[in-house]
Amino acid sequence: MIGRRRSRAMGRHRDGQAPTKVYRRLWDGPARSEAEHLDRMWQGWSVLYSLGERRFYALAAWPVPEPLIIADDTAEGLAERMREAETAFIRHALPAPASLPDRRDGARSQAPAVAPRHGRRPYREAA
Repeated sequence: MIGRRRSRAMGRHRDGQAPTKVYRRLWDGPARSEAEHLDRMWQGWSVLYSLGERRFYALAAWPVPEPLIIADDTAEGLAERMREAETAFIRHALPAPASLPDRRDGARSQAPAVAPRHGRRPYREAA
């Protein structure tokens, strides 16, 4: 069989019949266009629409410790979940503000000094 020439034409058309016109079908056109719109609007994300799952997916395009993939059934739901993920990432990435005690109670601040404070005569301490 290998190397032999086939007597029939390749493809799904039978010999002697006119070729059939096959039309390209665009599956879920509105959903795919919504995914493209979200992909243009959200610069830090890659947005896709899965034809098999019929769901929207967003993949984080910024450096994260582990892959960040979000899925939702609607474009609006996906946008809301992306907003929540960005907010949560910013909250965890930034250090929490240090709680400084009030100076009036006499407790010392836990924040480091900006510049070291010297006494009135620092040359005597060095000697």
